[in-house]
Amino acid sequence: MSDQFKVGSKVRITNAYPPGHIRTPFFLRGKEGLIIRHFGKYPNPERLAYGLNGLPKLNLYQVLFDMETTWQGDGSFSSKDTLTADIYETWLELI
Repeated sequence: MSDQFKVGSKVRITNAYPPGHIRTPFFLRGKEGLIIRHFGKYPNPERLAYGLNGLPKLNLYQVLFDMETTWQGDGSFSSKDTLTADIYETWLELI
């Protein structure tokens, strides 16, 4: 996998629903966020879950989401309310 995502990149979580074990929260699919940290490369947990070797390793990022936009709220969230999630690169789309 490439290192196409950088801290400060705007991303969208892939809106996919594959069968089997996945590590990306359902409620974040299709949502937009901002990469705020790169943790490095780690074995793919979606492969490890099936007893495979987890290769190739994948980049893991911390992504910041705005609560109001993420939850499509009724205005009850403050502009300061945020959510962070650790997301592997295979679930990210550059926007």
